[in-house]
Amino acid sequence: MKQTLKNLSDLELLQLYKAKDDKEAIGILFERYYHLVLGVGMKYLKDSGLAKDMSMRVFEKLIVDVKRHTIEYFKSWLYRVATNECLMELRKNKKITKSTDDIILSNMESEDNLHQREEKEELLSDMEHQLELLPEEQKKCIKLFYLERKSYNDICALTGFTFMQVKSFIQNGKRKLKQKLMTNIE
Repeated sequence: MKQTLKNLSDLELLQLYKAKDDKEAIGILFERYYHLVLGVGMKYLKDSGLAKDMSMRVFEKLIVDVKRHTIEYFKSWLYRVATNECLMELRKNKKITKSTDDIILSNMESEDNLHQREEKEELLSDMEHQLELLPEEQKKCIKLFYLERKSYNDICALTGFTFMQVKSFIQNGKRKLKQKLMTNIE
């Protein structure tokens, strides 16, 4: 049973947990993304002990919060929850924050990286916005194929579209998305 649960997508595991209160499903999500949450903790808190504690708090909150929220992209949602938890910890415990000199030095060393990161985030944000403006069929197929890593056959089964329709929706949507993004960049 556990092996078949591991093969389920994040969305399927969330649905199983919400519907049947299956703790094993939420445990698999915990295993799948513990490293992500711990990494966020290390990035913000700069202390492995605090990062591990924060990770456990996030997953304790997860057990309750998952049932209250509609989550389409679990990994992104979890990243945001972990970031918020770190920021709350930093506000609560002011002594964790870096000294001003450390912040200035790290910004001076990584100004190029920061600029590249900001450009990438801006592009991703624009891509999300442009994706929402695509026709519904194209948007649905692109999300399933690229974001949820579904195969063409899986998409056919989920949407009821034919194989050729799925292929066409993905190709045309991808082309339109690229055109819109290139127009915005210029």
